[in-house]
Amino acid sequence: MGTLHIHTEKLTTIHYVWLALIFITLCFTFLRYFNTHLSRASLLIIIVLLGSILLLATRYFNTSTMSFTLTFMHCQFHSHYGGWMTTWHNIAHIDHATLGSQGWHSSLPWIGIRLKSYDHFIQTICPRVASRILLEQRILLVMALKHSDSPNYQLEDILFDDSPFITQNGEQLLGLQAMLANRMRYNRELLGFDFFIADDVLDRPINDFIGLLRRYKAAAA
Repeated sequence: MGTLHIHTEKLTTIHYVWLALIFITLCFTFLRYFNTHLSRASLLIIIVLLGSILLLATRYFNTSTMSFTLTFMHCQFHSHYGGWMTTWHNIAHIDHATLGSQGWHSSLPWIGIRLKSYDHFIQTICPRVASRILLEQRILLVMALKHSDSPNYQLEDILFDDSPFITQNGEQLLGLQAMLANRMRYNRELLGFDFFIADDVLDRPINDFIGLLRRYKAAAA
């Protein structure tokens, strides 16, 4: 399969709804306040001007950004603070993340990724991205422990565990790298995946994106 660059927009449907409500509120306020002071032509000009400003602001803040690059060899994530990369051959499983409790599973707005080996992923990930994964994805670990029937850990012991981690190649990881590796280990035990991709960086519905990733992975086999 050929190289595919995934671009996502910053504003979602919810943002557009709020922008529309703000525009309607501003127009209603101007009409009520200036209705007796300005002519209809002046009011129309003001409304058009407000709409133009809102449209320009929307276009400025909604500049699309590249979030993923998919090639026949690897999957790479991009952001303004760095990224991560893994080959398709190193991915063991891709699926919709779920939270299980008493035999019931509820879907989460995240894609789960389970790797065959942590070594290359952790050694090449941008430190700022590693930090954001630890912070932004901690809610998943919190929910997993909260809904666990018989939790084996205390949250404060595993949330930012920086104890030395030994990789499959026998290398000892310390500091931020060890913290990320330990988090991935706990994620796998409690949620079945090593790390996750949030649905707000996708350009399509989460199940469609999972299907896309699986097709690239199958083509690389």
